[in-house]
Amino acid sequence: MQEEKDLKQSLGFFTTLTIVIGAVVGSGIFKKPAVMADQLGSPELLIAIWVLAGILTLFGALTNAEIASMITATGGQYIFFEKMYGRLFAFLYGWGLFGIIQTGSIASITWVFAEYSQYFTSFYIPDMFSEEVIKSSMFHIPFIGNIYPLQYFGIKIITIGTILFLTLANYFGVIFGGRIANIFTIAKVLAILIIVFFAFFWSGSSIENFTQNASQYSFKGAGIFAGIIAALSGAFWSYDGWNNITYIAGEVKKPQENIPKSLIFGTLIIIAIYIVINLAFIYVLDVEQMAKSTIVAADVALLSMGEVGAAFVSAAVMISTFGTSNGTIMVSARVYYAMSKNGMFFKKIGKSHSKWKTPANSLIWQAIWSSLLVISGTFDTLTDMLIFVSWVFYAAGAYGVFILRKKMPDIPRPYKVIGYPYIPAIFVFFATLFVIFTLYNDIDSYVSGRSEIINSVFGLFLVAIGLPIYFYYNSKWKKAQ
Repeated sequence: MQEEKDLKQSLGFFTTLTIVIGAVVGSGIFKKPAVMADQLGSPELLIAIWVLAGILTLFGALTNAEIASMITATGGQYIFFEKMYGRLFAFLYGWGLFGIIQTGSIASITWVFAEYSQYFTSFYIPDMFSEEVIKSSMFHIPFIGNIYPLQYFGIKIITIGTILFLTLANYFGVIFGGRIANIFTIAKVLAILIIVFFAFFWSGSSIENFTQNASQYSFKGAGIFAGIIAALSGAFWSYDGWNNITYIAGEVKKPQENIPKSLIFGTLIIIAIYIVINLAFIYVLDVEQMAKSTIVAADVALLSMGEVGAAFVSAAVMISTFGTSNGTIMVSARVYYAMSKNGMFFKKIGKSHSKWKTPANSLIWQAIWSSLLVISGTFDTLTDMLIFVSWVFYAAGAYGVFILRKKMPDIPRPYKVIGYPYIPAIFVFFATLFVIFTLYNDIDSYVSGRSEIINSVFGLFLVAIGLPIYFYYNSKWKKAQ
């Protein structure tokens, strides 16, 4: 393919491994454990959910690794879907990434970086506009709600500035972006290990916390089932991004070898990190205290490390989210680039930089849309939508292994998924169940008045907006043939 000549293969195994880890370990592990503790009420169940979500993620990575070893073109899952299901499904996936999944992730993750940066700066200016001016800037979107562009404007300035800086870094070369991934992934893992070390050696910790349930905990009834589904969603958000490395396959050295290895070993490392840090949290705070914590990592650090703990955790979260945002910006732009090269997206997005050999225009458009999402401020809605939509495509991608085994039986597969057909079948089954139950819970919340919008249905609607765009570009592509 032409794009393989335009982009340089310069990423080795270590960099691809850090990109896998860096794209996953972000804000989720610092924000979700407290919410999940409240949803579950049991430390054993909390750890079990992290293990279950990790195993399912590993099954997905093992399955995806087979496809990544045989199809190494830049664009990753988009190219996979084109081979599996055709141009329409592939386009809808790429459109979903641009409109919701990846740009929404960039916006929300970088927002957390900006939020924590205020611990060390005086740039916190959410009230630079009067309440009247903020309200006057409000506009209403039917079926979504009210948006206040001028609310928390100081945080939004930092967020957009960070997105533009990281986009510029990746604009000037994948090696530069890859080095940022290396540095910040190593830093964030070290920061987490330091938190774990102090937590386990703090004298106030209690081993009884591992078996002490919340006072209102009950393993009976529909409530615990809804709690498990909700907690799984939180864990999946924390594990999300594990397949991002496939988007830049065309820039990886020995991709048939390095991509499967980085997916498998990276996912195993992430599972270990998440389980260990959750054990550390529980060792310091019982599950009821965790549930009441706003930022559980900060509370654990304050107890185990003293007053310096809050500053340390703030720095750790900044390191983590900065690295994750960089990794997401780096890999996502390659999908829109690949779509344009296939004649299925705006032509200018498929232009690579003549000197730096990067998808420069794709990076710019991604930064613009991510910044608009930051201005909208609708991060909770975006997060709920992007996880639901992501897992629809994850299920389809895993099922595609069976399709490609039949459609392309003679294509060399340097790596074949372990435990075939059981591993991919289990992943498809659980991913489908998760999507169905999430849809049910969203509709139930809307009908009962607990939510003003059905996030999952709205996510599907945004993906469906891509249909007329597809038919327009598909007609142009057919005429060009």
